[in-house]
Amino acid sequence: MYDFASGPLVWIAMITFVVGMAVRIVWMIRTIKQDPTVVPVMTVRHSLRSIFHWLLPFGSRSMRTRPFFSGLSYAFHLCLVLLPLLCMGHAVLWHQSWGIRWWSLPPVVADVMTAVVIIAGGFFFLRRIMSPEVRNVTTWWDYVVLLIALGPFITGFVAYHQWLDYRTIIILHMISGAVWLMAIPFTWLQHMFMFFFSRAFMGSEFGAVRNARDW
Repeated sequence: MYDFASGPLVWIAMITFVVGMAVRIVWMIRTIKQDPTVVPVMTVRHSLRSIFHWLLPFGSRSMRTRPFFSGLSYAFHLCLVLLPLLCMGHAVLWHQSWGIRWWSLPPVVADVMTAVVIIAGGFFFLRRIMSPEVRNVTTWWDYVVLLIALGPFITGFVAYHQWLDYRTIIILHMISGAVWLMAIPFTWLQHMFMFFFSRAFMGSEFGAVRNARDW
């Protein structure tokens, strides 16, 4: 199982992710071209301005009206994206497998960032249960996807601290990481990429058409 999880499963996950996202983006571009109201309003200036403000911590008014939730959400998303890329263990594997070398986070920093993802994810899980306005638009699949997103971080945290059998947990870590990667094109996890397209359109539509800010 270890050999499969560290070999063929990685390739299956990578191919599924790349092909799935490519198909999703091509489909989106074709859909946009069929809508005569989208392309004419798109401008580089308004697109970049909107993306910048929504990537900036508390850069939008909606973020500033909910400082605790916005801060936690920002930290969650930042750690969720950076950790898989900059974790020392992953950087070592990239170097061993493909000879690619890059900078990695100190273990203590990676450990804290992992804890942030787990704690914030737990908060979002409870929020979907306890907050009526969120619970009303939540389905069982939303809970599943959230668990898929948290799986690699929980198993990685447990494996790093060696709280349980290391080999078993590291296999679960690799499997959950592969499932997370494969799920991105087919679930709302894809918003980590589609965010830039949606913000570019919203920023252009507000700025070029309504002469207003979308943040």
